[in-house]
Amino acid sequence: MATIRTLGRITKALLAPALALGATVGLASAPAHAAVWSSCDQWGNTNLNGYTLYNNIWGSGAGSQCVWANSGTNWGVWANHPNTGGIKSYPNAKKVVNKTIASLGSLTSSYNVSVPSAGAYNTSYDIWDTDYDYEIMLWVNYNGAVGPLGTSQGSVTLGGHTWNVYKGNNGANEVFSFLRTSDSNSGTVNIKPILTWISGTKGWMSGNETIGDVQFGYEITSSSGGLDFVTNNLTVSSS
Repeated sequence: MATIRTLGRITKALLAPALALGATVGLASAPAHAAVWSSCDQWGNTNLNGYTLYNNIWGSGAGSQCVWANSGTNWGVWANHPNTGGIKSYPNAKKVVNKTIASLGSLTSSYNVSVPSAGAYNTSYDIWDTDYDYEIMLWVNYNGAVGPLGTSQGSVTLGGHTWNVYKGNNGANEVFSFLRTSDSNSGTVNIKPILTWISGTKGWMSGNETIGDVQFGYEITSSSGGLDFVTNNLTVSSS
């Protein structure tokens, strides 16, 4: 578990040092996609079909990365980050929920991705409360020298999957990481029972916490030579 997450996603974006990306990022060549939007900018973002897409190159020592999208639910990223430690980026699509855990009738998501066999990364949901005090990560697949923050809390079957659970604090917020016990490139996650387990069964957070962002993307540590990560389909639904 060589990659340790040190700051919350929002804090990381604000505190990340100025990266020597400049023209390198701007000139990076993404694969040819008939995309309605694309960006090689460090913080490139757009809104499509109720989702916000971010290029989000936040880590130090990053290389080149470009994101493209046909829609908010069909998008991908080409990344060429060096084979060094530390997370370089988290390109993602975000859906805003803004409901308390207790008031959520349901919160589900379906995903279908194509990911490389090389590199070091995880494909994950990153779920935040509106105050950014709590971060819930759901890793559906991962590859290479990556690992979660915190200590093992055992395993649990929730939301249609079996997870190894980790609990930690990065100094800015509590982090609860759920790592699927086997890699999956497609499936449906029932997120509400996971939130209820954290808040009700374990008491790690209040059921009155408001869930703000549900993000889904790729936390990339290395992708030397240029690798493609494709979200063939993504849906996030709540009631």
